[in-house]
Amino acid sequence: MRSLLGLCTDIRACRICRDTPEKTPLPHEPRPVLQVSGTARMCVCGQAPGTRVHKSGRPFTDPSGDRLRDWMGVGADVFYDPGRLAIVPMGFCFPGLDTKGGDLPPRTECRQTWHDAVFAAMPQIELILVIGQYAQAYHLGARRRKSLTETVAAWREYWEAERSEGRPRVLPLPHPSWRNNAWLKKNPWFEADLLPVLKREVARLIEPGDHGVQQSYDGAI
Repeated sequence: MRSLLGLCTDIRACRICRDTPEKTPLPHEPRPVLQVSGTARMCVCGQAPGTRVHKSGRPFTDPSGDRLRDWMGVGADVFYDPGRLAIVPMGFCFPGLDTKGGDLPPRTECRQTWHDAVFAAMPQIELILVIGQYAQAYHLGARRRKSLTETVAAWREYWEAERSEGRPRVLPLPHPSWRNNAWLKKNPWFEADLLPVLKREVARLIEPGDHGVQQSYDGAI
């Protein structure tokens, strides 16, 4: 198995989607964004960096990140501590914009080249937050429901299944974008039922421990 340090170094230097893409090349220079370590007990898995993250080189430096941290009940100090939290989006680089000004889907080259190896190198992960349909497709596979709403609504099923099988618990979430305000109003069970469980689990996993000696490879460059 490849080391986490070696993987992170290779990901930071990756140019596959620019130089040898499956289809259309990435429309700008790659800037992979991720945050990993050998001690983080939970992982946030979203879609791909947006324009702000592409500029900052730091994951979730936008209003979506503010909402996600609120959902989790943590501040930036915990969120950006690789010793306690990993961040592994389905696409490491900003994929560009479509003709309507929206973000393109994550590049498939990332998942095919890197993801299996990255998660194999972090066996200590106990909780994976899967945000949006692309992360849910990878982490839930055939167990994913027909729509994002149905998948998130079935969160208890995934939660208990992983617990009984000894695998990292997987908790599906909608994207924390402010564009989803209408979804949140239409689905009040999300804030009433799911978020309290999420916050309790996050609080348990970030309890102070020995983070002075750790293997942290912050790939948010």
